[in-house]
Amino acid sequence: MLLRVENLTIRFGAGQEPVVRDISFQVGEAETLGIVGESGSGKSVSCFSLLKLLPKSAEVSGKVSYKDKSGKEVDLLTLNNTQLQQYRGKEIGFVFQEPMSSLNPAYTCGDQVAEGIRKHKKCSRKEAQAKTISLFEEVLLPDPSRVWKAYPHELSGGQRQRVMIAMALASDPRLLIADEPTTALDVTVQKVVVELIKKLSEQRNMGVIFISHDLNLVGSMADRILVMKSGEIVEMGMTKDIFEKPQHSYTQNLLQCRPSRNWHLPRLPVPGLVAKPVLPQENTGNPILLKAENLSKSYISGSGWWGKNAETKAVVAVSFDIEKGKTLGIVGESGSGKSTISRLVLGLTPITSGKVYFGNDEISGLNRKQFRPYRRQMQMIFQDPYSSLNPKHSIGSILTEPMDIFGIGNKKERLDKAEYLLKKTGLPAEYLHRYPHQLSGGQRQRVCIARALMTDPAFIICDESVAALDVSVQAQVLNLLKDLQDELGLTYLFITHDLAVARFMSHQLLVMQKGKAEEYGKAADIFSNPSSAYTKKLLDSVV
Repeated sequence: MLLRVENLTIRFGAGQEPVVRDISFQVGEAETLGIVGESGSGKSVSCFSLLKLLPKSAEVSGKVSYKDKSGKEVDLLTLNNTQLQQYRGKEIGFVFQEPMSSLNPAYTCGDQVAEGIRKHKKCSRKEAQAKTISLFEEVLLPDPSRVWKAYPHELSGGQRQRVMIAMALASDPRLLIADEPTTALDVTVQKVVVELIKKLSEQRNMGVIFISHDLNLVGSMADRILVMKSGEIVEMGMTKDIFEKPQHSYTQNLLQCRPSRNWHLPRLPVPGLVAKPVLPQENTGNPILLKAENLSKSYISGSGWWGKNAETKAVVAVSFDIEKGKTLGIVGESGSGKSTISRLVLGLTPITSGKVYFGNDEISGLNRKQFRPYRRQMQMIFQDPYSSLNPKHSIGSILTEPMDIFGIGNKKERLDKAEYLLKKTGLPAEYLHRYPHQLSGGQRQRVCIARALMTDPAFIICDESVAALDVSVQAQVLNLLKDLQDELGLTYLFITHDLAVARFMSHQLLVMQKGKAEEYGKAADIFSNPSSAYTKKLLDSVV
């Protein structure tokens, strides 16, 4: 056995309740153990504790037996920081969740990977460069010589994540710990990263601990699965058994509340509620609320050949319409033009050509003053609920601000409406006095939804608004959006890279690739019988 963890308990501060309670598990060579659970379940904390990567306030007890490259077995928890240096990176590699914040923006990707090689292998810079480029080839990075010279911001999210994998593999570790390595990646990139880690595990006879809140994703690559809840292991077993015969109700809920691209559910199951799959009901004949005709956006830069201006076409002649009370889903990979379309529709970015209509009025080309009456009717829910809420303002102040901007009501009326919408989105009235950092991710996203409703809009753009949420919280937020749509007659433009989420939310679907519309029509028809090769590729990438 490569790694054996026995009775691991973690608390932050003497007398505090444990955040991880008496857990035990093991990992063998060339074996992948998947650890799943929601935020706060103790997944990442448990793995960080193996090499003492937690804050000094952490108190860790138990035993962590690791068999190193020489065959010697050592208890990692008994080692000091100096002794652990020969295990961190050299024996056990880490792939972190967000490569942009894990990579140093001031150094090239090549230098960052080569640094670890030179430290552990004691080789020359030239040898480290050759090894780095070889690693870039192994993790399937295009043009490894270019990546060697590139800075993190010059690479895509998937490419940065592969650089992180190369860095973790630089010293030929026997164990790789991957902490949410595919969160917010496109489905095609996600599939590539998962398959890459699985392939490298087999080729290198390397053990893998793969941490995720997505049970389906872990199920596509893990040999065994460990399910955590509130710092404890609630279920552990072979992947097939966990999926076919889950024993614990929490595991069953995690499996049920994930949207499916094959079935349309009126509402997603959440703990205590089971929803049955139904065939989609498509109602037509509603008036068109929003319409785009040949919408195009180009950016001009001076970085072309011989200093000439270069044109980048972000959106190319895209047309669609959305019926009142319905949802148009826009899917596609990063850089496909999804978010650019949202900015064009809201008048936040000038349109190069084409037209946008809101009801019977053309709104394209209006200046800020002319657009103001429509801005009240068109709101947006952003991807990251924390960065889109001002940390210095209370929830009450955040919610009443839109009404204040548009001169709606007096102070009491604004507070009354904020309280009403807070309750409508499932939060108690006392949260008006709290601040964003005092709320969970799901609660913050509910505040963002309530804020979008403060001006009584008819149209809301949801831009990757559930991408970073746990599956059960995601299910609650998606159900909430559907309930509000039914009750208030809201119209949504729903942008996502998650096809299963798009299937659940959308009546119509627009598939984007490199700024162009690959496919457009009824969501049910596209999911059951896609006509575009690109759409088929996206669907095949769903794990």
